[in-house]
Amino acid sequence: RAGMAAGNGTTEPPSDPPFNASLGYGEPEQDVSKIVIPSIYALVCCVGLTGNAMVIYVILKYAKMKTATNIYILNLAIADELFMLSVPFLATAAALRRWPFGALACRLVLSVDGINMFTSVFCLTVLSVDRYIAVAHPIRAARYRRPTVAKAINVCVWALSLVVILPIIVFAGTVPRGDGGVECNFLWPEPSWSEAFVVYTFLLGFLLPVAAICLCYCLIVAKMRAVALRAGWLQRRRSEKKITRMVLLVVTVFVACWLPFYVAQLLSVFRRPPDPVVNQLFVVLSYANSGANPILYGFVSDNFRRSFQRLVCLRWMDSRLDAEQVDYCAVALRRPVPCGPRASPKEPLASEMVYHNGTCNSRTTTL
Repeated sequence: RAGMAAGNGTTEPPSDPPFNASLGYGEPEQDVSKIVIPSIYALVCCVGLTGNAMVIYVILKYAKMKTATNIYILNLAIADELFMLSVPFLATAAALRRWPFGALACRLVLSVDGINMFTSVFCLTVLSVDRYIAVAHPIRAARYRRPTVAKAINVCVWALSLVVILPIIVFAGTVPRGDGGVECNFLWPEPSWSEAFVVYTFLLGFLLPVAAICLCYCLIVAKMRAVALRAGWLQRRRSEKKITRMVLLVVTVFVACWLPFYVAQLLSVFRRPPDPVVNQLFVVLSYANSGANPILYGFVSDNFRRSFQRLVCLRWMDSRLDAEQVDYCAVALRRPVPCGPRASPKEPLASEMVYHNGTCNSRTTTL
């Protein structure tokens, strides 16, 4: 993202500052953008760091969260968290309107940006394929939908992303400006390479993965509809409503965050570039997808929601742990276990029975 919006990116110092909206410098724009754009970067960074850190923590902390699907979500959260660590560099460059961190940091930030861009969309594609397999072939695919297989696929996703971003690693660098400033840009051997790179990233980073995602969810809808027709009209309506909501959640939010960015880059190549401030907003919107992923793939899940609530309210829950545990076990048993009167005044040990609301249970068994 940062490099694609950086302009022609040649080895010759440009006579006019190239269009570099993503890093927030170039020709002077409205003064308000110097404050608004870095502030948006800071907000996205805070939300993304917090949300993705919570996703990573609950998946690694709780054994019940280590499912195949959650392993893919963990990979997505790691990619987003890694990128969020580079956002402060982008926000600083946007505020200063120059790149003050040197050539090595420029190459590192652009590489992290690129690998996040491709790893995220590849993870979403893998998640969509995983959802299709889970819905369409739940029995035959059980042997493949295991955490060990998911980890191997995640390694392949990172390897593929590294291969795809090789042009970024090779050609990223700093470019001096006529006014004495420095830009973080691509040093393409020929200007035509910049246009080819925009098309290259659009195909591999958006068009083909989105087509695969849409195909997966269309097949899921078709499968759910076929199952619902056999189950009855009422169940069909409910299943169609649920799957449609999931399709809109996954596809629409992703496309809404990324489509404006790619449209702006294609316009910059084949038509007149859009206004730099507008382009900056489109770039930040694509960054916001990394902060939205914990909401999309975390808070909509009951397991994630409960894990997040337990994480946030840990101290409050610890104060009520004993009562909550006994009550939950009593509900799960569906019937109280009769207990005799308390004949002995001594305090029960950890392995003895404890009484609560007319029921008894072993504290060790409860834990």
